[in-house]
Amino acid sequence: MNFPQNLKYTNEHEWIRVEGDMAYVGITDYAQEQLGDIVFVDIPTVGESLEANETFGTIEVVKTISDLFLPVAGEVVEQNESLEENPELVNKDPYGEGWLIKMKPANLKDIEDLLDAEAYKAVIND
Repeated sequence: MNFPQNLKYTNEHEWIRVEGDMAYVGITDYAQEQLGDIVFVDIPTVGESLEANETFGTIEVVKTISDLFLPVAGEVVEQNESLEENPELVNKDPYGEGWLIKMKPANLKDIEDLLDAEAYKAVIND
């Protein structure tokens, strides 16, 4: 299982990667493995400002739908359009082509409070 060191993680199995004043958000390798084959991603919050831990969308697998939670407060700027035709990208490349949203964090310092790779590994190994 893959845990990139350059990302921050949440207890709800989302990751966040900062690029300048923007950030990309997706679900972890562990989460996609636990969910199984992803068949649909719904992100109705593009253009909205949300608080940390608010639901920004859902991810659908064959037997269930799971909520997606924003790691930090900010505005959802863009969704990964590639997932409309190819939701399986989340399974194949959760940290790359399978990213879910691009956001503008309200405060970049909030990201420092999230889990690093080692702390996230401890969460899923409990």
